[in-house]
Amino acid sequence: MTNRRSFLKQSAAASTGVFYIAKTSWAQKSPGDTINMAVIGFGGRGGSHISGYNKLNKDGEGVRVAALCDVDSNTLGKGLASYDKEKIKVTGYNDLRKLLENKDIDAVSIATPNHWHALSTIWAVQAGKDVYVEKPVSHCVWEGRQMVKAARKYGKMVQTGTQSRSSRKGLAEGVKYVQEGNLGKILLARGLCYKRRPSIGKTEGPQPIPEGIDYDLWCGPGPKAPLMRAKLKYDWHWTWAYGNGDLGNQGIHQMDIARWFLGEAELSPSVWSVGGRLGYEDDGETANTQIIYHGYEKAPLIFEVRGLPDAKDGKNMDKLMQTSKGVKFQPLPGKDGKEGVTGAGVGVIIECEGGTIVVPNYSGCVVFDKEGKEMKKFEGSEDHFKNFINACRSRRVDDLNADILEGHLSSALCHTANISYRLGQKEKPEAIMEKIKGDTFATESFGRMQEHLGKNEVDITKDLLTLGPVLKMDGKTERFIDQDAANAMLKDKYRESFVVPDEV
Repeated sequence: MTNRRSFLKQSAAASTGVFYIAKTSWAQKSPGDTINMAVIGFGGRGGSHISGYNKLNKDGEGVRVAALCDVDSNTLGKGLASYDKEKIKVTGYNDLRKLLENKDIDAVSIATPNHWHALSTIWAVQAGKDVYVEKPVSHCVWEGRQMVKAARKYGKMVQTGTQSRSSRKGLAEGVKYVQEGNLGKILLARGLCYKRRPSIGKTEGPQPIPEGIDYDLWCGPGPKAPLMRAKLKYDWHWTWAYGNGDLGNQGIHQMDIARWFLGEAELSPSVWSVGGRLGYEDDGETANTQIIYHGYEKAPLIFEVRGLPDAKDGKNMDKLMQTSKGVKFQPLPGKDGKEGVTGAGVGVIIECEGGTIVVPNYSGCVVFDKEGKEMKKFEGSEDHFKNFINACRSRRVDDLNADILEGHLSSALCHTANISYRLGQKEKPEAIMEKIKGDTFATESFGRMQEHLGKNEVDITKDLLTLGPVLKMDGKTERFIDQDAANAMLKDKYRESFVVPDEV
């Protein structure tokens, strides 16, 4: 006879089938009862999850953090100690599989590195839990679609950590205003991730794993390879095995907003990318300077990533400003400067026939006419964690401001762009310009990239940029057309015991 523990071990190693299905305590509760939350991974962003649920608890929203899980025993110990001081019982786990055995846990909140997002979400919904999962929801395109299938199959609420979607009085109203045609046809959706990312350093050989970390669990579905960077934590963002670069780290927020304005519900019919990791040599692999072109039929979505400052050794970043002559770029003030609402460094610009809408933050936008005169503002945001909890009670997917399907599509736009980049070849600037010269928006963006890199003393006639191929996509199947190499990159390879299942 197979007991539950044996079943868990067997299922965890399987590539198909169910991890574990159990009735949670929530199944027997009334809507007024407390929802028991578990936070998985809280050495970084997960700390905000804990704070968010603690606030909801204090506000009488009927939610409490009942468990914490982290592969770092030091982080776990500190987290539990903070509750011990207040004499609040919180259970600690090192392995999320043990956590998911606890039928008293109703929902989990996931803030692990990207490569763990899909598997932990799928395991959780199979174990009867609702899920809040950080962005990007997946590490590759295929994983995101599996997460959507799992959420629907088991009837679970799965919220994505793209909190801009909870700006209902701000961004949602701005989206409605544009989609109703008040500014005419959309000409271009431009996403911006101008965020300084300094070198992570250059190591010589494998580095020691920090004390207290279960490295096998940390690697999980990803490859268990020697640590080849100075810091295990956070700098995984800049390696392909575990992260997705700043496009998938910060940029996913702005990619999601840009797609929201366009009203697109599928992956783009075509995508290409150009860029490089420039300005320094370090252990990072992902691009720190990049242009992405998604060829939607309604209007193109162009995304720009800049990790270098406005000039060599500068402290400021560039910013897109709305002026009477359209849009222009200028340095974004540093921490001591004031950022005006008329521009964006990390944001979105929607250019339309009759004006422009600027999204400079996560909770609002400003509308300008063709002469650059401010017409109106939309501002206001709800609590994204509270929205998730409310949907857990209502059991209505439509109540989620950022359902997993939306998170999958926007995350996948980042992944397909990176696939083009990774399949690219080094090209001279004149060759790149020749290939994109037929598109005014693309050539304008590339020209500014050249100027920006020049100010950082990067000579792209010597440090050549990588130009990726134009990849055609079937939005229904989420597969590239006649591109075997690209299709092979839609799905990761997984380690035994940490396989994202083919059948959820």
